[in-house]
Amino acid sequence: MKIHIYYGGRGLIEDSNLYVLSRITEVLEELRVEVKRYNLYECKSEIAVLANGVTEADGVILAASVEWYGIGGLLQQFLDDCWLYADKSKMTKLYMMPVVISSTYGEREAEQNLMKSWELLGGCLCPGITAYVESQADFETSANYAKVMENRAENLYRTINQKIQALPSSTFALKQKIVKSAPMELTPQESEQLSKYVSDDTYVKKQKEDIEELSQLFKGLMDRAETGRDAGQEFVRNIREAFQPPMEDIKAVFEIRMTDTGKTLVVDVNRSQLKCYYGESSYSDVVATTTRAVINRLVTGRTTFQGAFMSGELSAKGDFKTLRVFDQLFQFDQK
Repeated sequence: MKIHIYYGGRGLIEDSNLYVLSRITEVLEELRVEVKRYNLYECKSEIAVLANGVTEADGVILAASVEWYGIGGLLQQFLDDCWLYADKSKMTKLYMMPVVISSTYGEREAEQNLMKSWELLGGCLCPGITAYVESQADFETSANYAKVMENRAENLYRTINQKIQALPSSTFALKQKIVKSAPMELTPQESEQLSKYVSDDTYVKKQKEDIEELSQLFKGLMDRAETGRDAGQEFVRNIREAFQPPMEDIKAVFEIRMTDTGKTLVVDVNRSQLKCYYGESSYSDVVATTTRAVINRLVTGRTTFQGAFMSGELSAKGDFKTLRVFDQLFQFDQK
């Protein structure tokens, strides 16, 4: 029996998901199960290849670490690629157990997201592990919690070994009647080519350079088309006009770095006072890194700060509680 673990967290030492996965792995290996774990943060350029080979296992564990909101971009990308590249005829016999460990609110919603996604892919579900961890030490030293993990791992083994059939699901019926995915049957040569291109850093780098070149070309055209605007103050007026002074006492400093222009936009909120300028800040609650195109979509209401973060178009570090406040402070009208 083979079980693949796909871990969608960041691999931080304080992530209790790693402890849970190690406990599960120990139990399964004692039952002579071949367990292989894939850390998606280490395989970003190979996620499509991993999705193409997901049906090589008898069972799958999808592990999500909820640090802010949702299952995270890497695990979502993996599921998207499963929809595109995985063999749907084999997915109907593939069991999945969700493991969701949260340091904030939303572990149940994340678990439901994984389960619904897997049902739409046509796979089978096993009872998973869902937990909110406030104290890492208390969680990882609890014998009772460890017993729960061991029982769930043993249940996964029994379910796969006995091929226990699940009761009918309306989600599966909906997929059969309404949701139609375009067949993508790949020949062995095409599969090899997909693997080569996706895992070839040189090819990926060349594609990124071509996209960057086109972005710079369109950026130049847009800059020339903008009349009467000081390029050094781009986006500043949009942010000031969209500012919604908070009812509560909020102080937050956002530092937004645009990699393609080399500029840093500082947004300093102090209760009802707003300072927005290009430059550097001696202190920042949140440091975000993105591109000019993403900020342009943000200020024109075509995306949100949270949405850009979830899709991977914007990366951030700092206080994630403060990060969530941005969309409350600034409400951009769609243009």
